Amino acid sequence: MQKYNSIEEIEKFILNTNFVLLYFNTISCSVGEALEPKVKKLIKDKFPKIEYYNVDINLSPEISAKYNAFVEPTILVFIEGKEYIRKSRNIGLFELEEAIKRLYELIF
Repeated sequence: MQKYNSIEEIEKFILNTNFVLLYFNTISCSVGEALEPKVKKLIKDKFPKIEYYNVDINLSPEISAKYNAFVEPTILVFIEGKEYIRKSRNIGLFELEEAIKRLYELIF
């Protein structure tokens, strides 16, 4: 997992990576803080070819504005630069896993 603070860095990685998951949250959001380790584990265990990036909304408001991620937590999944999944606020881990699994099996 890496953290990026500029729009240029995020855009570059999204465009140059087949499968990217962006996790938007802040350290003040208890829901986001509780969910993040579960999402990381899901990606690491079941979808190892997905690149996982964390974006702190407080540190990078311009990135959250660019991707319309104003609610925390927000998860965006991109494939070859195009957004395919957007989940916000009350995110079910099983629902997220199934959505990613469908796309992951098509790509890999």
